[in-house]
Amino acid sequence: MPFQLIVSILYGSGLRLNEVLRLRIKDIDFANKTIFIFRGKGQKDRLTILPKELNNPITNQINNVETKHKQDLLNGFGLTSVPASLHRKYKSAMKDFAWQYLFPSSTRCEHPIDGYICRHHLHPSTLTKNLRQAVLKAKICKKVSAHTFRHSFATALLLNGTDIRTVQTLLGHSDLRTTEIYTHVIGEKHAGTISPFDCISHNFKTYTRDH
Repeated sequence: MPFQLIVSILYGSGLRLNEVLRLRIKDIDFANKTIFIFRGKGQKDRLTILPKELNNPITNQINNVETKHKQDLLNGFGLTSVPASLHRKYKSAMKDFAWQYLFPSSTRCEHPIDGYICRHHLHPSTLTKNLRQAVLKAKICKKVSAHTFRHSFATALLLNGTDIRTVQTLLGHSDLRTTEIYTHVIGEKHAGTISPFDCISHNFKTYTRDH
């Protein structure tokens, strides 16, 4: 299971867990280094940054999904799940690879409303359970949840000088006051916004090269 990649996107792009799990292949834009979030909290669409260090892991995951999808098609399946309100509108596209989830479930299921056989995304409890086990194994005494990584994303950006309006946009907060929870670490403004995941990767590579 690609749990490390899911957590990397949580921290590297500031998504909520459900937003990560609902990502589809078409939502990843390597050329523009962005991730598209469809109907996030408040039913609002937005774009956030795609860490360049995740290009290869995400590409590998896409390749895995493609292999699974091709097998589904050979077995007479291949439909992805969509909300009931979109089923009739996008029915012809639901077998397209671009519409498949980036983190599909390991098994097919019957759509609870429309009744067709489809492949849904991973259930949030799958990541939550494995994260809990990892925290215990690492002997971390503080509470760690999927939302911890999103919180750390915002904090790291502000510490690096990203202005609060940019952070608000990336997090998808409709009210600036929600983002102001993080103002205790606001630094000076700067033009470029770099994912904190890329900063960690760069520093680790520099350290290993010099030692």
